Amino acid sequence: MENPQRLAERIVEQSPDALIFADRDGIIRIWNARAQALFGYSAGEAAGKSLDLIIPEHLRAGHWRGYRAAIAAGRTRLAGTPMRTRATHKDGSKVYVDLAFAVVSDEARGVLGALATGRASPSQP
Repeated sequence: MENPQRLAERIVEQSPDALIFADRDGIIRIWNARAQALFGYSAGEAAGKSLDLIIPEHLRAGHWRGYRAAIAAGRTRLAGTPMRTRATHKDGSKVYVDLAFAVVSDEARGVLGALATGRASPSQP
């Protein structure tokens, strides 16, 4: 069997859902192939950038209020329940996505950042 670290990397990269991890400051650190397919940015283009990359400008203030609250509390308000929201594609178009969120902590329960998993919404509102 492959070493656990390499196996975890393969799982992230080959997930059927977009996986995005952002640090406590909202800077993208992990961006998998499905995230690229959904939002149009390669991992190289997204890594190191703010989540504002995919958040429509009119939704940013609300997003950051919620993000900061989740990081401070160590948990999300919806506890992993997916929600439909709008995002911005690299080409500037708006896409509807179903996203679920989780706060990621270390062994000492220190918050490292937040994970979003998502896929294109099957229907537009």
